[in-house]
Amino acid sequence: MKKLLSGSLKGWLYLLPAILFLGIFMVYPLVDVFVYSFEEGYNSASQTYMGTGGFNYSYVLHDPYFLQAVKNTFLLVIITVPLSTGIALLISVGLHSIKPLREFLQTVYFLPYVTNTLAVGMVFMILFKKTAYSDGLINLMITWFGGESVDFIDGPYPAKMFVLCFYTIWVVMPFKILILTSALASVNPEYYRAAQVDGTSKFRTFMRITLPMISPMIFYLVITGFIGAFKAYSDVVALFGTNLNATGMNTIVGYVYDMLYGDSGGYPSFASAAAIILFAIVLTITCINLLISKKNVQY
Repeated sequence: MKKLLSGSLKGWLYLLPAILFLGIFMVYPLVDVFVYSFEEGYNSASQTYMGTGGFNYSYVLHDPYFLQAVKNTFLLVIITVPLSTGIALLISVGLHSIKPLREFLQTVYFLPYVTNTLAVGMVFMILFKKTAYSDGLINLMITWFGGESVDFIDGPYPAKMFVLCFYTIWVVMPFKILILTSALASVNPEYYRAAQVDGTSKFRTFMRITLPMISPMIFYLVITGFIGAFKAYSDVVALFGTNLNATGMNTIVGYVYDMLYGDSGGYPSFASAAAIILFAIVLTITCINLLISKKNVQY
């Protein structure tokens, strides 16, 4: 019994630094934000508030800027997560079949991931933005094929959302390709040999062997993709600047930042309420994905 208690105590002592770190930098801030979200009329200078209640949530949920940010964020999530994961899977399967150049091509595809986000965003803005001197390379290509040039940065909402989704997929896909290529390499080749002996087609082999074997990695990428897309902010700033409410391209994280530090900032209670709403949305979607994974992911 003493040995058991001693071993248990030693295990908790090993975990103590991590527990303290998570408690101080993750749990406490979350609880603090939750408390702030119910303090009405909070004044950060005097650290006082007028009362407690749900007014902050009511204000945020009726704010047209927040509703626009929610719309933008959900569209970004719904479009980019499935597309980036599917395209990354196709590219990974192609890379897996090209063994001599696999490492080189992996490096090439991974380069955008280690490049500064704002730098990549500026490149995309130059490619898509219309100026007094040029319509941009993309518009030039469109006119080559007989189409009309489009202002992707300052033009209609669908054009701006297209650029944002295209850019987001470009940025996140290298990491997904790296993970999926590694997952494909870890599949036991004996399964493929057995399928080949049975005369199974390549498509059926992919659906019945490859996908189930790499399903944990696909699920991991989907979960992290959802969380990352919901936290999008720097990508949007890189393309459309800091005044995102004026362009109609703000996100939930951008709304929280604006409420704290933007031109209309200085409202930590509203920012806290928006942050808690974002936390609830991400938590709900993550739980739904976990429930779905129990039936479709094979560990």
